[in-house]
Amino acid sequence: MKTYSVPNRDDVSANNQVIFDQLNAALGFVPNLYATIAYSNNALGSYLQLQNARTSLSKREKEAINLVVSQVNHCEYCLAAHTTLGKMNGFTDDQILDIRAGSAPFNPKLDALTRLTYVIAKNRGQLADDSALEAFYAAGYTNESLVDVIVAIADKIIMNYLHNITKIPVDFPAAPELETV
Repeated sequence: MKTYSVPNRDDVSANNQVIFDQLNAALGFVPNLYATIAYSNNALGSYLQLQNARTSLSKREKEAINLVVSQVNHCEYCLAAHTTLGKMNGFTDDQILDIRAGSAPFNPKLDALTRLTYVIAKNRGQLADDSALEAFYAAGYTNESLVDVIVAIADKIIMNYLHNITKIPVDFPAAPELETV
């Protein structure tokens, strides 16, 4: 099995070096998964544009999506990172575990989003029935919201797959195990 090392600043293109410097200034470090996507001369910049693009979703909603998709895809890196970010966005440990299991019983609107995200991610975009989608719209979400959810799911799949293949070291505190998914 091939092993991957995490590229450092000297190993990446000049464009990616600039991005590494920006990440260091903003975060105090370059997360290993961002460094790994910098194996490509263009992917890191393109990914960050996608990740930081305007959306109708709140930061909490995006974190809920990130947690659900990362759980479905069994990505230990993204689960660790988004558990940390989820806490920074006001979720408790128990709420994070609920979200990762595919529901948010503490907030009806977020519950509808979480349940739809789980169905979409688990079934690779196929809906067996319309119940999760109907609940999503009944909770006040719109067609714009649906498109933004699908884009957010795709965003997270990119990094889940990158880590699941490269298995680079996780540089965030480990997320607790979840037994139910």
